[in-house]
Amino acid sequence: MKNMKNRNSIFLIVLMVVVIFSCKPKQTTVVVNTDPLALYNEIEKTAPLNTLPEAEVKAGWQLLSNGKDFTGWHGYNLTGIPDCWVIEDGCFTMTTTGGAESQDIITDRKYKSFALFVEFKVDTAANSGIIYHIAEDTMYQFPYETGAEYQVIDQEFWPGQLEDWQICGANYAMHPPKVRPYKPVGEWNQAFLVVNGNKVTHMLNGEVVVEFEKYSDEWNNLRNSGKWSDFPDYGKYDEGHISLQNHGTKVWYRNVKIKEI
Repeated sequence: MKNMKNRNSIFLIVLMVVVIFSCKPKQTTVVVNTDPLALYNEIEKTAPLNTLPEAEVKAGWQLLSNGKDFTGWHGYNLTGIPDCWVIEDGCFTMTTTGGAESQDIITDRKYKSFALFVEFKVDTAANSGIIYHIAEDTMYQFPYETGAEYQVIDQEFWPGQLEDWQICGANYAMHPPKVRPYKPVGEWNQAFLVVNGNKVTHMLNGEVVVEFEKYSDEWNNLRNSGKWSDFPDYGKYDEGHISLQNHGTKVWYRNVKIKEI
């Protein structure tokens, strides 16, 4: 009889455990899409400028340009915004002339893996870039000393011969674009950059122009044999700020949106 009671007690305990766990709400696993084209298609291209439609908010996008001020940005190695940067017609742009390297602006936050959407327009013979994984430190003068660059340039009216790795959409001084869907001076281009761990994709106006894997044999060979051999900390960081480059020529940036992946 005693054994029967013990068996009944054990049965009731097991039954209670089963009931408790079966009633516990199931956790939902959120799967983040990392396919560059799918991420690009999450952006509503006809939405009002510098806004996040509801669908983009739900998909996890954040706005980095409000068209009114520089919220979320500061000058490289500065606490505020350099005087050479202004808001013009809802765009970030620079007033510096002469073509020399000048003061860049960078995001307040650091980012590791992300998708970035930016619209840009260039003036004649303009040169700029979108630089990422930047280390902010007074030991460096410019963001490009540590970060990789999505090249932004007017390749049609540039006064001189350009290398293929200087063409718009290139991974500057590393990987030339496979195709050249660049829109000329005065027209808006759509830059799209996806950094998924070591896998990086550049898109320009909806087309994939560059794909590479950081730390691959190809990447290491290019990094150590070209321009960056003189910059020991280029590509050193896997997380960092994002920069809009001021190269002393006129470029407009708007609709800057980011999604961490």
